[in-house]
Amino acid sequence: MTQSNAKIPVTIVTGFLGSGKTTLLRHILGNAEGRRIAVVVNEFGELGIDGDILRGCGIGCDDEGNEREGALYELANGCVCCTVQEEFLPVMLQLAERRDQLDAVLIETSGLALPKPLVQAFQWPDIANIFTVDSVVTVVDGPAAASGQFAANPAQVDVQRRADPNLDHESPLHELFEDQLSAADLVVLNKTDLMDAAARAQVEALVREELPPEVKIVGATEGKLPLALLLGQGRAAESTIHLRESHHDHEEDHDHDEFDSLVIELPPVDRDSLIAVLSGLVEQHTIYRVKGFVAVPHKPMRLLVQGVGRRFDHHFDRRWRDGEAQRTRLVFIGEDLDEAALRKALDEVNTVAA
Repeated sequence: MTQSNAKIPVTIVTGFLGSGKTTLLRHILGNAEGRRIAVVVNEFGELGIDGDILRGCGIGCDDEGNEREGALYELANGCVCCTVQEEFLPVMLQLAERRDQLDAVLIETSGLALPKPLVQAFQWPDIANIFTVDSVVTVVDGPAAASGQFAANPAQVDVQRRADPNLDHESPLHELFEDQLSAADLVVLNKTDLMDAAARAQVEALVREELPPEVKIVGATEGKLPLALLLGQGRAAESTIHLRESHHDHEEDHDHDEFDSLVIELPPVDRDSLIAVLSGLVEQHTIYRVKGFVAVPHKPMRLLVQGVGRRFDHHFDRRWRDGEAQRTRLVFIGEDLDEAALRKALDEVNTVAA
């Protein structure tokens, strides 16, 4: 039980787009073993896909699938590091009012967020005596890093650029990747089941260059790690975050103007045709992330699609609810996105009336 005179530990889960942060949260909440955990989910984009994924697996809902007030907080108008003065403080103050009902808080940042300003926010007088940053857990997509997408060596980037047009604008993403590592108290090298020993060693060496010796790197598949490792680290990261250098330390403000986010809705679509078109769009445009829900003709289940780079994963996550509009909704995150061109390509997917 959390004592009224003890600070509530906050674990911040950060990591690049598609690294597996939401999956890690699912694992923690699915194995809470009686811990009373509040979740703050922050997203980049117009559509609350990640929050919907969490609700889809029963997190934050009652037995009837209705969202419980206060069980899941979604901050949907920008990254946490951009909106803390507008939304973060009120949410934390609401949680502070329920401190006797909480054992821990989990915050999942946007894939485009800088964790350092968020950690620094816990120095604010209104919450400094109530919460402490137990640790910052940075999740790394092992296969993506192994492909050279975030390689620090410019020569390696040049080699990869010839094979992958998405690397043309790699620099700002690489800086984000490094800044997420610079704030880490623990690094989770995720999706190790998709890597061989050589690739894993390569990524660990790349990540280690950005970390002090005391920060550990642990491998994981689907974020499945002992909760004793993920929670209760007691780092009080807000007291030392000023010692961790980042690329954006001397900027007066931080924004994500270089990133675009747009939502495209479609009627029910053929699954294979859609994946083929999405794969082609990733080759032709600077798209870093695709995520959303797909209505497949004559299927009672909703298809969850998530793509990072040229890799797409999809599975049916739940049945469509009675009265729920069976529409396809996709979020694209990238740079200089040509909305008209994307919509034109998707309109040519084999569509079938619901």
